[in-house]
Amino acid sequence: MKKLIILIVLTFAFSCKNTAEDNGKLKVVTTTTMLTDLVSEIGGDHVSLQGLMGAGVDPHLYKASEGDVSKLYEADIIFYSGLHLEGKLVDVFEKMEGKKNTVSLGDRLPKNKLIPSEYFASNYDPHVWFNIQFFKQFAQLVTDELSKADPENAESYSENNKKYQKKLDGLENEIKDTIAALPEERRILVTAHDAFNYFGKAYGFQVVGLQGISTATEAGVKDVQNLSEFIIQNNIKAIFVESSVPRRTIEALQQAVLSKKHNVEIGGSLYSDALGNPGTVEGTYIGMFKYNVNTIVNALK
Repeated sequence: MKKLIILIVLTFAFSCKNTAEDNGKLKVVTTTTMLTDLVSEIGGDHVSLQGLMGAGVDPHLYKASEGDVSKLYEADIIFYSGLHLEGKLVDVFEKMEGKKNTVSLGDRLPKNKLIPSEYFASNYDPHVWFNIQFFKQFAQLVTDELSKADPENAESYSENNKKYQKKLDGLENEIKDTIAALPEERRILVTAHDAFNYFGKAYGFQVVGLQGISTATEAGVKDVQNLSEFIIQNNIKAIFVESSVPRRTIEALQQAVLSKKHNVEIGGSLYSDALGNPGTVEGTYIGMFKYNVNTIVNALK
């Protein structure tokens, strides 16, 4: 019934006249918090920006409300992560094809650079923002799309992109220095779900998630037992919860390890599918990345 209501609202919205600008600014809607932060960096004061998802929101399970549909309809450009990350918004985006400028950033990355999904044929791991080089490509794609839609301010978008690209280069250099302090044999990252495979591939970690790529899949008792044995065999000091995934899965894993007379700590909460609260350091992509790396390295040393 809810899906039907949303589709009715969407159909009605497209029958009305579109008011494209808000005080002369380009209207932009983003899905995830990472993209909201990115478009804010590139668009600056020239865009009127609305993000659908907030801190701690799981994009795998997020469903569009009637208010979201209205925001999407009013937008000049919609940026979403794609690669099936926002799985429950697919119906809405399909209805908008040919009617709105919807930009799936992840689907514009080279497929030969992506990590294939072990669970879904012909799909890819959507957590591409954990490779900073991919996020740099996102920034360029956003710059290009904003410039096409608003050529009058293209120079400003380009300058903002250049500045942000330098910040991202600085971020990568900093986290590589931080990771270098952690012995290679201790670079095993156990988290709630498989959100960190791009991070592991880019920065030399073996990554093991209790759940699959999507949090829509549940971990079973056998998954918990198998991973607990892996933790003991590799003498892993700490495992990690995620801000957008319930703690209970990792707490159950910790208890399974403790029941076998082996100690493992919960090393902290990592930001995976969403940034921290607005106005905090972790509420930005760069701040989130630094926080995650420092938390991981300090807990595993």
